[in-house]
Amino acid sequence: MTNKLAKGLIASAVLAALAGCSESETVITPATCAEAGEACTRFTILHTNDNHGRFWENKDGEYGMAARKTLIDSIRDEAAAQGGDTLLLSGGDINTGVPESDMQDAVPDFIGMNLIGYDAMAVGNHEFDNALDVLEMQAGLADFPMLAANIYLKDSDGKVTDERLFDAYRVFEVNGLKIAVIGLTTKDTAHLVNPDNIQSIHFADPQQEITKALAEIEAKEQVDLVFATTHMGHYADGNHGSEAPGDVKLARGLKQGELQAIFGGHSQNPVCMEPGTNDYAEFNPGDDCTPDQQNGTWIMQAYEWGKYVGRADFEYFNGKLHLASYELIPVNLKVKNEAGDKVLVGEAITPDPMVKEVLSQYQNKGQELLDEVISHTDGLLNGERNVVRTQQTNLGHLLGTAYRSFDLVNADFAVMNSGGVRASIQAGDVTYRDVLTVQPFGNFVTKATMTGAEVQEYLSVVATKTGGGYAQLNNISMAVDCDAQSVEISDIAGKGFDPDADYSFAVISFSAAGGDDYPKIQVMDTQRTDADVLREYFVKHPNIHAADFEPVPGKLTYTLNGAEVNNCAGN
Repeated sequence: MTNKLAKGLIASAVLAALAGCSESETVITPATCAEAGEACTRFTILHTNDNHGRFWENKDGEYGMAARKTLIDSIRDEAAAQGGDTLLLSGGDINTGVPESDMQDAVPDFIGMNLIGYDAMAVGNHEFDNALDVLEMQAGLADFPMLAANIYLKDSDGKVTDERLFDAYRVFEVNGLKIAVIGLTTKDTAHLVNPDNIQSIHFADPQQEITKALAEIEAKEQVDLVFATTHMGHYADGNHGSEAPGDVKLARGLKQGELQAIFGGHSQNPVCMEPGTNDYAEFNPGDDCTPDQQNGTWIMQAYEWGKYVGRADFEYFNGKLHLASYELIPVNLKVKNEAGDKVLVGEAITPDPMVKEVLSQYQNKGQELLDEVISHTDGLLNGERNVVRTQQTNLGHLLGTAYRSFDLVNADFAVMNSGGVRASIQAGDVTYRDVLTVQPFGNFVTKATMTGAEVQEYLSVVATKTGGGYAQLNNISMAVDCDAQSVEISDIAGKGFDPDADYSFAVISFSAAGGDDYPKIQVMDTQRTDADVLREYFVKHPNIHAADFEPVPGKLTYTLNGAEVNNCAGN
């Protein structure tokens, strides 16, 4: 497979050494791998991250572990033929995202990783979405080490011990070189998962822990290179906003030369930079990709879901590491052409038949699990398009209740854009497939916190939206003046209303990011999808009384041209 970037991303200066030699004995230090000959070691690092349950290809035949296996095997063969060797790393978050995987505790994903032949993975925050016994099962299933230098166990009194939950690092021999790979996990995990799942563990500061791990490697090992596989996120120029510091800050906080490369995850972006800058390039499938470099450390991330396999070809000579070439290789990705048809980017990759056969059993089982009953409703939960976009409905309020009461949110009220409600749930048994029909987009549930005055300003925009932007508003009482484009709030969550008090509300990520022309707002992202949260609510409430979610008359009123209406469109 031909790399898209020409070799030579790192320019090497030609050095002449005369140490202790006469002029006739001048020694020329090789400037290239070709000049170094047998003294140059070639190897390739392959990496993916944020799999999130995508063990199976999507409906368009994109990505999937079977095709990933074929691609990786072809790269391994190519590297070996050229005298190189390979190491395959994952930036974590194998769990959570696709029902067929979620309902089987990501077992098919870990089996797929074994079949592909991963060498190590960072532990991601979503690895703690389940109880620790599930994670222990996954670690036992994996034929490769999970690495996390900054996750420690607590004793029975809740005191943090010196014992780590996973190995801090692992040393690999790659084409004769000894490479230590350190694992690190975002400190944000502590508030991104159910606290019950992590009561017995502590997430320490990765910046401090990598220093500790480097010291341990220095004391115990003899290695040529040190890499990190992380689940911390890449934020351009280190601007991490409300997130915990990521890979850029990590690299900048070390002495130059201590860490040669980071293969990351968590932020789920392709780390492709405008050369010579700290700015992201506008990257599309098949484009060239220049990875970030900070303080002498290369930083790479391959977007998400196995859509790409990152390939870094390195050369090691003169005691230094040189990046010969880098690319993000699309895995059967498709883009729309001018006619609006989806066309393949690059060459078609035939899925590995053995991997596809093994994983098909889990895909089929997952489809069966989608039809298992998770709850029951004694009446229609109304999400019909012409109803939910014009008036408050019991399904709209059930969604709001589910999202604001989710254990990572616990908000006062909820805002749900009606365009995100795609179907009704009929009276009778409720299955996960029903949930996915109602909420098919995979938006995350998020939490915003504002003062009462800010809430009033926000809702003066949101509550007056029409069409798909019409808001289902749960656990709040107010009057909406469509003419003045304003609201008067009388109560939130039974607390009354104070412009100076703080209130919190649940809202999906689509709306928080400005979808449907909602105001863009700062939120705490649970990184749990709307469908996943709704499913959990149904499981916890096996008998739904539809009448309990019917809008209370007079609690939410709209006036237009002096008359009371259902919405600001006048319907």
